[in-house]
Amino acid sequence: MIYKWRVEEEDFASFKEVWTRTTNSIHEAVPGALGSFLLRSPEDKTEVLTVAKWDSLESWKAFWGAENPSEMVGMREIGERISVTVYDEVDDFTK
Repeated sequence: MIYKWRVEEEDFASFKEVWTRTTNSIHEAVPGALGSFLLRSPEDKTEVLTVAKWDSLESWKAFWGAENPSEMVGMREIGERISVTVYDEVDDFTK
């Protein structure tokens, strides 16, 4: 799942801090959550992507059942979520 965010440059450090706590908390507590990583555009510092890995689409849907999980509130207070796009992971050779 790829989440696209708009985060003002002066808010990025706070966003990263909240994202770190949020992603680790979800990974530890939510069944099927495998963690995520954070990307930031070098051309447009306000464009941020968070890529979350889940064991199945069903696990992700269960987490997002209410469409606004409480775990995501802190990130939404700092950044504007532009979109969420679902992709099937085909392969992963990262280490």
